[in-house]
Amino acid sequence: MKFGIDLLLEHADLRKPLANRQVALLAHPASVTANLVHSLDALAATKGITLTAAFGPQHGLRGDKQDNMVESADFIDPALGIPVFSLYGEVRRPTPAMMDSFDVLLVDLQDLGCRIYTFITTLRYVLEEAAKFGKSVWVLDRPNPAGRPVEGLRLREGWESFVGAGNMPMRHGLTLGELAHWFINTARLDVDCHVIKMEGWEPAQAPGYGWPLNERSWINPSPNAPNLSMARCYAGTVMLEGTTLSEGRGTTRPLELFGAPNLDADKLLAEMHRLAPHWLQGCRLRTCWFEPTFHKHKGTLCSGVQIHVDDPAYGHDSFRPWRLQALAFKAIRNLHPDYPLWRDFPYEYEHGRLAIDLINGSELLREWVDGPEASPGDLDALTAPDEKAWQEVLDAVSLYA
Repeated sequence: MKFGIDLLLEHADLRKPLANRQVALLAHPASVTANLVHSLDALAATKGITLTAAFGPQHGLRGDKQDNMVESADFIDPALGIPVFSLYGEVRRPTPAMMDSFDVLLVDLQDLGCRIYTFITTLRYVLEEAAKFGKSVWVLDRPNPAGRPVEGLRLREGWESFVGAGNMPMRHGLTLGELAHWFINTARLDVDCHVIKMEGWEPAQAPGYGWPLNERSWINPSPNAPNLSMARCYAGTVMLEGTTLSEGRGTTRPLELFGAPNLDADKLLAEMHRLAPHWLQGCRLRTCWFEPTFHKHKGTLCSGVQIHVDDPAYGHDSFRPWRLQALAFKAIRNLHPDYPLWRDFPYEYEHGRLAIDLINGSELLREWVDGPEASPGDLDALTAPDEKAWQEVLDAVSLYA
């Protein structure tokens, strides 16, 4: 299959509208061609394209920033001599001066298919600013490695944030190009936007189910996104960032496992199976021990659970990472009613709301976990209508069969 960047480079007719225009690129380390050349270098070497600026999202153009709320600075690219503006530094939206640096912004970002992944919020912000300043945005589309399944509560009104760009569910099933169309439609943006569609993307096909496994190299789009397994688990395990549990940062399997020093993983897993075994399908769960080298519980042995989604037990349509992780929280609350589960700290520069609520786009998930009488069926009753409604959105904006 071919990604948007490869098609743009391959076909001169696609590039014709860029002639005699100032072009900028929004990219990160995973923004590479099929030959693993970074898109910035590939575009700079392409006849007819005049690069005048570049932009980096969270973690930076080079992906050098490890954790959340670690900002990147602007700099001058040493090879090309053009400014590289940070959209995760002093500003989150491009300033008027930044907008003056280009006519057309090419967006080449690898997403993970999860609402909280901030690259999609950055996409929304640049579309909104492009509408204000009369600029064009071209999205060079890439696969959603989590595929088409939809899962989770939709973000409620008033809960928009840098980790919540709109009222989509946690696992949204769209590509970045499709999200661009959805943002334009829902925000009623008057913006010149083009999507360079992929060729040959088949998100229902094994073994990759969204990612062209064994065909394209995986490159971390952010420092703790090291492989396809993480991408599959992320719509659930990202909620760990709002808890006192380790999400595996500081290990070699971040966001594929979870635990803490004071947990009994065997009892936890047994309680999860007792509560809702049907929420644990499509994967293997293994109790394990791990010691983070940094971040939460640094240097302390943790008892935990690893989610395995890379063997024949993986069921793409039955695996429900958001429910699985929610069930782990519920099992902890049942076993230890007073467990200090929710982490109270500033999250993505929000100081007045709990991180777990910001991540989920409302208090509903936390209230379900903390409700002594709340059952898995109650969460299903809340969530299923959201998922059904979003599936209709997905079908309406889909650019691919």
